[in-house]
Amino acid sequence: MDCWTQGPCSALLSFLAAGLEHHSWAVEQWKALRPPLLTCEPVLTEAAFLLKREGRDADALFAMLERGIIRIAISLEGEQADLRALMRRYRNRPMSLADACLVRLSEIHSAAEVLTMDSDFRIYRRHGNKVIPVRMPE
Repeated sequence: MDCWTQGPCSALLSFLAAGLEHHSWAVEQWKALRPPLLTCEPVLTEAAFLLKREGRDADALFAMLERGIIRIAISLEGEQADLRALMRRYRNRPMSLADACLVRLSEIHSAAEVLTMDSDFRIYRRHGNKVIPVRMPE
């Protein structure tokens, strides 16, 4: 299973919004992945906001959720201590809640890759010192 993350030019946004810089790259990545893709509510919140900012609606995002293509796979309530610890560890970045959730998902699902355009994922570590497998454009 793989995770999606957000950033100023996110992989999920680029997949959903043709015409953005990395749309073709995101579509190619999508073809190589098997659903469900794991995510969290903060990622979806950011995606909906960024879609709106691009003048697009969030219908495709909701359709992906309804069809089980993407799945919310972490509970903030159940993971708050670990998320807080991650955000404290990386407060100098600063780490967003969406980023913390995806780092935590990568800890829970060790075979997962994070699909991202956020270079901070080259710095973040799971379980304190392990590199997080990522897919990002060159």
